[in-house]
Amino acid sequence: MVDAGGRPQDSVDMLSSASPPAQHEEEPCRPGRSLDVSIILPVYNASHWLDECLQAVLHQDFQGTMELSVFDDASKDDSRAVISRWSTQLERRGISTVISGHDSAQPGGVGYSKNRAVAQSSGRYLCFQDADDVMMPQRVRLQYEAAVRNPTSIIGCRVRREPEGSTERYTRWINSLSPEQLLTQVYTSHGPTVIMPTWLCSRDWFQRVGRFDEGGLGVPEDLLFFYESLRRGGGVHRVDDCLLVYRYHDQAATQSVLEETIWMLRVAFLQERVLSQWEAFTIWNAGKQGRRLYRSLSVANRRKVRAFCDVDENKIRKGFYTYEESKVCPSSLWASSVSKRSDPSFSM
Repeated sequence: MVDAGGRPQDSVDMLSSASPPAQHEEEPCRPGRSLDVSIILPVYNASHWLDECLQAVLHQDFQGTMELSVFDDASKDDSRAVISRWSTQLERRGISTVISGHDSAQPGGVGYSKNRAVAQSSGRYLCFQDADDVMMPQRVRLQYEAAVRNPTSIIGCRVRREPEGSTERYTRWINSLSPEQLLTQVYTSHGPTVIMPTWLCSRDWFQRVGRFDEGGLGVPEDLLFFYESLRRGGGVHRVDDCLLVYRYHDQAATQSVLEETIWMLRVAFLQERVLSQWEAFTIWNAGKQGRRLYRSLSVANRRKVRAFCDVDENKIRKGFYTYEESKVCPSSLWASSVSKRSDPSFSM
């Protein structure tokens, strides 16, 4: 563990009323500084959550050098005032702060804000934090230790969902994936297998993968970054301690991402990374999702499908599935079988 002596005490405030800069400009981190961890905090109308969020940052038990990098994305509430109040306390604790933002009519979006906060930061490791979530005291320490051991990986952790019982199935999935499933289930999940609010990674790896997509509302910038990390050979690890209170509410940015968007990205990544390597395969699901997957495949990959398999007797009784091309709209028909079949496979 790095000794805490000599940590910087300065605070940088760069709040501006200027319009957001061009989305694709390169912004290197601040020169002349060397910190262990930068906590990356994008903020947009988050004053309701910030006191608890920043108090948790203050109480981290990490003994290395640390800073908080905040980018305010045109908040219309008093988020900036709340951040300013906490800045003094953080400085006294030895956590330097760098704060910037803009006052444009429209926010730049989550990807844009994260990129700005990263660019103005100095830490060798980046700990991503959402303004509406709360760190456990040991979060930075434990994830930093894991990231040092795995410098080309995204490090996540287990979470506690609030309100309790919300998204119960999803929360159980987040916390229970095995180390192998963190990689194998990237093709079946509705997002990264370690969720974005829990990420910690090295700056070197972040820069190698590239910045977050800045498409704005409705773009799953975390999933796109996660896929690119895997393309470049990155690993995925989870610290098996509950290190974050992960809030669920209607204002969360994830609510703006359509399920259809996630579906198409998942299918495209599956085809790119897996199906393109196979000469033939079977779809294990003869119901609605199996048919949807088939229809979403490219023509070349549909031709590789040899069968639909299932264990549902009602689906087996229906016989075989045919897919008909139409100039107007693709349609599908389930053909009736003359007799009940015990074989769960369906010929094409």
